[in-house]
Amino acid sequence: MPSQKRVMWKSFIVGCFKDNPFSNSSLDETHTSSVSKKTLSRRISLSDLSNSSSQSIMSDLSNSLTGIGSNIHIFTYQELKEITHGFSKNNFLGEGGFGKVYKGFIDEKFKPRLVPQVVAVKALNLDGKQGHREWLAEVIFLGQLKHRNLVNLIGYCCEDEHRLLVYEYMERGNLEEKLFKENAGYLATLPWLTRIKIAIGAAKGLCFLHEEEKPVIYRDVKASNILLDADYNAKLSDFGLAIDGPGEDQTHVTTRVMGTRGYAAPEYIMTGIYVSYLFV
Repeated sequence: MPSQKRVMWKSFIVGCFKDNPFSNSSLDETHTSSVSKKTLSRRISLSDLSNSSSQSIMSDLSNSLTGIGSNIHIFTYQELKEITHGFSKNNFLGEGGFGKVYKGFIDEKFKPRLVPQVVAVKALNLDGKQGHREWLAEVIFLGQLKHRNLVNLIGYCCEDEHRLLVYEYMERGNLEEKLFKENAGYLATLPWLTRIKIAIGAAKGLCFLHEEEKPVIYRDVKASNILLDADYNAKLSDFGLAIDGPGEDQTHVTTRVMGTRGYAAPEYIMTGIYVSYLFV
């Protein structure tokens, strides 16, 4: 299993951890803490931020993460506009609850230490139901957790009101398109062995999240959030609703009900109590 990576947050904190007038939801109240069994340093979480002032957040993150390398890149809004050709309609890939997604092209001259590649750029819709909290959750979780069955976060943009995320590009799109979209042409051509491969990949991603010493509750397992690469390897995406799971001395956590009805477990919908087996 690949080792976990951690983010250098100093340049990120000043503009992104203070209150945001356009944020559509607040930090979850769930609070757990533990030391990651995969690394020597404690994983930063949303619960850490919900109980601290901006100044103490900066100090805590600085002290905890200074000196730890990262492969997360910080982009300017202009840079992301450039690689998507001005967020061109020709580069438009789709739209979800967070906002629109565009295809981008990074060449060898674009940014030092950044491998030339095709990327997916997701831009927060400021008039949508999601906001700064969901963007922050994606950066915190995917900026630290690395696994072959989690989508790779390459970088982010936090500039003025703009909140964007840059991911690896997934050639096959999402599973929902392959299973349900009308006229997609995949209903008869997605073999059962491929379907099983996808299911196992998604399960491995969830298993990785559950087996963290500080478990992660994903809260949004559905076909549209399972992305597929060229070889139909499955990767979980969209961590905007994710929160920290129960600690060592807890059996569950209680949260306000989030997720997609029809996919979320009825026990969770009725009680707001989440335990790991409700993911499956």
